[in-house]
Amino acid sequence: MPFAAGGGVDVFARLLAEELRQKNGLTVVVENRPGANGSIGAHQTLNAEPDGTTLLFSAGTHVMAQQVMKSAPYDPIADFTSIARVGEAPMLLVASPKIAANTIAELIAEARKGQDKWTFGTSALGAPGHLAELDFNRLAGLNLLINPYRGTAPALNDVAGGHIQLLIDPVLALLPLARAKQVKGLAVTTAKRTALAPEIPTMAESGLNGMDHSSWYGVWGPKKLPADLTADLNGAINEAVRTLDGEGKLTKIGVAAVTETPPQFEAFARSYRDRNADLLKAANFQAI
Repeated sequence: MPFAAGGGVDVFARLLAEELRQKNGLTVVVENRPGANGSIGAHQTLNAEPDGTTLLFSAGTHVMAQQVMKSAPYDPIADFTSIARVGEAPMLLVASPKIAANTIAELIAEARKGQDKWTFGTSALGAPGHLAELDFNRLAGLNLLINPYRGTAPALNDVAGGHIQLLIDPVLALLPLARAKQVKGLAVTTAKRTALAPEIPTMAESGLNGMDHSSWYGVWGPKKLPADLTADLNGAINEAVRTLDGEGKLTKIGVAAVTETPPQFEAFARSYRDRNADLLKAANFQAI
């Protein structure tokens, strides 16, 4: 797990780990290794023996490594084995309670008056939330600073404390503080509202057309993971995802189940990477 504990990716990973334990009698440990834009955690899998005992559970962030890092230490697709994509989730834009705006339209109008005083947080460069923030800037005609954090929780804490103003990340991680009025939940980034928070409008309903971004999650193994072991892991993970979905556990965390074959997952990852590379280029993003 290449992110800090407590975020949406971490919660999903722990649900999946427990389901795999119950179904297969396995001991599945979730080890949080945040930092370096996800590459510290990814390296745990990159350098592991290809025996299926060390896997990477990450978000779309993983496949964008070469687009956001000047010297990416690996090719996130070619140097890993794509095992299973397991879910998608809508994201939420939250704002500091210290700003006056209560709608997206008010937020944009207020930000235009002094853009240098506004900062987006992001859990990692290349994360789905980061890409959505770049797209928000583009569609709103803004150029707000985006500051990377070591995961969702520290970024969210800074929004709640008023140290930064905005954050886009999966609904699951942000909704508790939004409902507690510690941050303002203004709009979701998908074309439809989420059943997890049907009271929160979409960006389009809020006057900002063209945004449709979801977070997604997957499991990767080391390169050269044997095909038969990859297939076995894919089958076990897909079965666990179907069970979690059938029991309503994914709905509770705002995730829509996805079950794919390894080739389907790899094809999706390549398409996602290429599409969002264009977004980064259009935003004049400079890799770090």
